[in-house]
Amino acid sequence: MRKSLIKLLLIPLDLVVGFVILLDELLRPLYRPLIAWFASLRLVGRLEDAIGRLPPYGALVALAIPFAIVEPLKLLGLVFLARGALTAGIVTTAVGHLAGFLLVERVYHAGRAQLLTIPWFARIMGWIDAIRQAVIGRIKASAAWRGAVELVQVVRERLRGFRGWLASLRV
Repeated sequence: MRKSLIKLLLIPLDLVVGFVILLDELLRPLYRPLIAWFASLRLVGRLEDAIGRLPPYGALVALAIPFAIVEPLKLLGLVFLARGALTAGIVTTAVGHLAGFLLVERVYHAGRAQLLTIPWFARIMGWIDAIRQAVIGRIKASAAWRGAVELVQVVRERLRGFRGWLASLRV
């Protein structure tokens, strides 16, 4: 009975976390080229090399600085949205997420090896990864996911057919 109650109470949390993770997974292919371009900049490469040479807690400070700027920016966007300033809220939230993708992710990538030598940080990252994998596993096991995968396959097949038809017109 107690386990059932806990599972029931965790449904809203599962839905929110699942939505955020799913949204991130769906949008990642869209922003991956931007991240690759940003990472290819000479200045970014130099900064990543410098972060890679920092001691563990130096890498943690390097991660904390952009994180301390980006996360409040996202919250500010939510405040704007809550107050009815749709444009300001959407733009601020988008800039916050974009900065997170570009800055925080690059700093984490550059200092990951050092950061994971900090026991409590490694433990937290392990928990986050375990939660993420569990949520993704539950999402992928759902009927909705299977239906979405089938729909994507159908759309891809139709697009291939459409491309073939377009190519035949060029002859």
